Amino acid sequence: MAGHGPRTKAEWATAVRSDPHGSFGLLFEQHAETIYNYCFRQTASWDVAEDLTSTVFLEAWRSRDRLIVEHDSVLPWLYGIASNVCRRQRRTLFRRVRALRRLPADAVQPDPADAVAGRVDDERRMTEVLAVIDRLPVGERDVVALVVWEGLDYQATATALGIPIGTVRSRLNRARRRLSTSLATPHIEEQP
Repeated sequence: MAGHGPRTKAEWATAVRSDPHGSFGLLFEQHAETIYNYCFRQTASWDVAEDLTSTVFLEAWRSRDRLIVEHDSVLPWLYGIASNVCRRQRRTLFRRVRALRRLPADAVQPDPADAVAGRVDDERRMTEVLAVIDRLPVGERDVVALVVWEGLDYQATATALGIPIGTVRSRLNRARRRLSTSLATPHIEEQP
């Protein structure tokens, strides 16, 4: 069904207001996988990404009256919601890890169901990448995630994060410098 449905800002706004259930279902069908992959890249966990994707679309449903369409796409709006949801999840996880560290070492037992080979490899690799990315300030990390991983242009990234386009450019430039120094690899390709 991807490729069908509202395309312009006016069409999306009309569809969401006149038929919120049908048009929102279409919005989910068109963009759930993209948001799911974005959440995975933020968390390095397919299971957490699945939960966060659900939360993103729940938040989008609740704020559908504030739908923003950028270049005839609702993705920047969804990425903005996803960025906030992932950031909240990261803060929650940090608090839980601190609480778990206060427990005796033998109190926490690993779940054997987490041994699915493909997911474990994906999560391990993404954890290694995030270990480097997490050294960046939050603003730079969000810009890298949206421009580099998700392929948004600067304007769409600015809309998603609610910042000026110049801030997107400067944060991405600083992130490139930090990452190239940290990784000793070629710079991230400049977006046109």
